[in-house]
Amino acid sequence: MPKEFTVTPWKVEGEVDYTRLIKEFGTESVDDKLLNRIKKHTGELHHMLRRKIFFSHRDLNWLLDEYEKGNKFYLYTGRGPSGNTHLGHLVPWMFTKWLQDKFGAELWFQMTDDEKFLFNDKLELEETNRLAYENALDVIALGFKKGKTKIFADTDYAKTLYRQALRVAKKLTVSTTKAVFGLSESDSVGKHFFTTVQSVPAFLPSALAGRNIPCLIPHAIDQDPHFRVTRDIVHKLGYYKPAAIHCVFLPALTGPKGKMSASIAETAVYTTDAPEVAAKKIRKYAFSGGKDTVEEHRKHGGNPDVDVSYQWLRFFEEDDKKLERIYNDYRSGKLLSGELKEILIEKLSVFLKRHQDGREKARKVLDSYIVKD
Repeated sequence: MPKEFTVTPWKVEGEVDYTRLIKEFGTESVDDKLLNRIKKHTGELHHMLRRKIFFSHRDLNWLLDEYEKGNKFYLYTGRGPSGNTHLGHLVPWMFTKWLQDKFGAELWFQMTDDEKFLFNDKLELEETNRLAYENALDVIALGFKKGKTKIFADTDYAKTLYRQALRVAKKLTVSTTKAVFGLSESDSVGKHFFTTVQSVPAFLPSALAGRNIPCLIPHAIDQDPHFRVTRDIVHKLGYYKPAAIHCVFLPALTGPKGKMSASIAETAVYTTDAPEVAAKKIRKYAFSGGKDTVEEHRKHGGNPDVDVSYQWLRFFEEDDKKLERIYNDYRSGKLLSGELKEILIEKLSVFLKRHQDGREKARKVLDSYIVKD
């Protein structure tokens, strides 16, 4: 009997079966043929592509067809600012940065402060707006190019967004929002309306330019329902359907099931955590695939496929040979669980120090990345 799990834009629970999601969501797998095609343009593959962390897509072959005709694409991704940024949020952004570098693409980055106000009863609009600009520092810290990166909070870009959102709203029915998102008559009008706003960046550059420009949206698979609706409607408005590439979730520290939550501190490492704080969390909470005793572990080995420290290294350790060596040493029992945690701690300590330095520098240039009405 298949294990039950939940994947929606607002909730991820259980042990996610990504192969099953491809079938249920109607996407395509990122296969070797597609990877080879990408590599022809990039010269190399990002480690998240090599490891199938980005595992699913919509219309990526069409997007590359257009690119090869000289019709360059732009990138669109975003963040729902409900709290501090954690490492799981960075995963699609790090890959998006690589795409920007390799294809010279412009990035439109949406901060959905309106969404978090509508869907979170504990957050006021002023707070979600503040968090949008605080989270924007994490985007800039990753090294996105100034002049090619436009970051906007929905409520501060509302004049531009609303005009286009209305065109989407006219085509969107309540029966669709109920069927796709599980909303009901008791949900606020704002919740039903919101997906129209999230749709806009998928065609806004085309609307502003007066010509169709292909769009690629790198994002975690839980956001796919929004863009299924987007693709159906923007096509009716005369724009290209946006292409998409989907990643798996960075697992919660406490276990390989589900994903990290910004609201549950012990499941997450935040970009603002001091390296020593991150180290304490990993030592205390990181789910182990090791045996109960050192003797058992040496004899039988551990299971890196469920060990969270190893799973996190799949996202943050770029060296394939080093990762393979860690995998084999842990599987054989040569490497202990505590030692594996220390390898992750060392990797993330360097990452966090560099990222936090970038965040502070980003404060000085934030305004040059922001677009407002």
